[in-house]
Amino acid sequence: MYQPAITGTGVFTPEQVITNDELVVAFNAYADRMNAKNAEAIAAGEMAPMEHSSSEFIFKASGIEQRYVIDKSGVLDPEVMHPHLRQRSDDELSLMAEMALDACQKALDMAGVAAEEIDLVICAASNMERAYPAIAIEIQKALGAGGFAFDMNVACSSATFGIQAAADMVRSGSATKAIVVNPEICSGHLEWRDRDCHFIFGDVATATVIERAEDAKGARFDILSTRCATEFSNNIRNNNGFLRRSRPSGVEDRRDMQFMQNGRKVFKEVVPMVSAHILAHLDDEGFGGENLRRLWLHQANKSMNDFIGKKVMGRTPEREEQPNILQDYANTSSAGSIIAFAKYSDDLDPGDLGLVCSFGAGYSVGSVLLRREA
Repeated sequence: MYQPAITGTGVFTPEQVITNDELVVAFNAYADRMNAKNAEAIAAGEMAPMEHSSSEFIFKASGIEQRYVIDKSGVLDPEVMHPHLRQRSDDELSLMAEMALDACQKALDMAGVAAEEIDLVICAASNMERAYPAIAIEIQKALGAGGFAFDMNVACSSATFGIQAAADMVRSGSATKAIVVNPEICSGHLEWRDRDCHFIFGDVATATVIERAEDAKGARFDILSTRCATEFSNNIRNNNGFLRRSRPSGVEDRRDMQFMQNGRKVFKEVVPMVSAHILAHLDDEGFGGENLRRLWLHQANKSMNDFIGKKVMGRTPEREEQPNILQDYANTSSAGSIIAFAKYSDDLDPGDLGLVCSFGAGYSVGSVLLRREA
């Protein structure tokens, strides 16, 4: 058995940014258009008018100030309200693979690993650009990696579940050097026309190199243990899928074909689930929350993270102990905790413990206990 370690991370950040103020202008213009279109039904009491959004409402609800996206032109057009993404031919690199390559190369450079040394590629994300062939296999080919590759989808927990799978394979010897990549085009499945969620998501890609600790060329984070759990819930759901055209009204513009959530229930149910999961994981390894120097949580909602961090550490964590990036990136699904780890891990000293945790639809929760090594 080998000791798996994280030796490199990479983050691809799109060039385009949408601020809360920009988003509110577009949403309110759309709301005004819809209210004018349905004026008679609203006057008759047959439907409620759409409420305006505001930057204050968005920040209070989430802690988000802006988000990066692949395309902002369509999102900010009240007649469109979704990104414009060019249809690529089958001979071109897919958009997810293109994003992934950028993040992968940064992670490989940090690890000092050549792409051809990689013998496992896992593309772990909440949505895949197509059903098949696997995006991971396309990334494998574009990188020039060997071995094998596969896609994984556990919604917002995809990255930590992917890290567990890769770490287990490195530990057992079925892979020597793996890369887990999370290209998240969340703007594509967000319902930008819904006031309750139009501000939540952004686009990004992250990558993590995992290899045998003995092969590390520099500083590394040993993966001491991992833990994953799932519990079925409909409180976060997206009903889009390959059977859509086979059903009556399946191809119509339907609300349930985009991201949906019952936010209050999610908060009430997920916060205690995640807190208990982390504490049990630590306890089984002989640690407590007080032993953690850093907690890299899923970046969905600041209030959720504040509650979880306080429960795990037994006190309100200092800002550097539980770093947030969602004010800049918004919710980037599975990539959020990896962005936080990539940006806020270099300052840890040898022997310091940290824990990466992601959670989301399913419900699903995954945690990775790490120790910094020189």
